[in-house]
Amino acid sequence: MKKLYNLTQEGADELKREEEALKSQRVVIADRIKQARELGDLSENAEYQTAREEQDRLESRISELEHVLQNVQIIKKPKTNGQIRLGSTVKLKDGAKTQQFQIVGTLEADPRAGKVSDESPIGQALMGKKEGEKAEIRLPSETVHYTIVQIA
Repeated sequence: MKKLYNLTQEGADELKREEEALKSQRVVIADRIKQARELGDLSENAEYQTAREEQDRLESRISELEHVLQNVQIIKKPKTNGQIRLGSTVKLKDGAKTQQFQIVGTLEADPRAGKVSDESPIGQALMGKKEGEKAEIRLPSETVHYTIVQIA
C-alpha cells in the first residue's frame, strides 16, 4: 500500500515550485562537472568531487519531491460540521492569550507559521473537538489547557 501525503493546495504548489527550481539547476551542475573533468585526474579533483556530491543531493531531493507530488492527497477546506479535522483553522484561548493554528499534514507542518501536524501533540489533542470544548495539550515541558473559540 502506498503512502499518501496530505498537503494543502498551497503546500503542494510550493513543493512543485521547489521541484522546478531544482530541475533548472541541473544544467548548471552538469556544466560544473564538465569543467572539473577537463582539469584532469578525477581521483584528486576536489572540484569534481564537490560538484558530483552536489548533483547527488540535487537528484535525491528532486526524486523525493516527485514521489511526494505523485502521491499527494490535497486537503480540501473542511465543511463546517463543527469538528476540527485536517485543514481546519482553529482559534484557541488560554486565559487572556489567544492562538491560532491550521491543522495540516506532517510534511507541511511549521509551528512558527501556525501550521501544526495532525500527528503532533497539539494536532492530536485538537482533532475531532468542537467549538466551546476544552483541549488538554501535553507538551514535553508542560500541559496546557485551551478552550476552542472558533473553527474555520
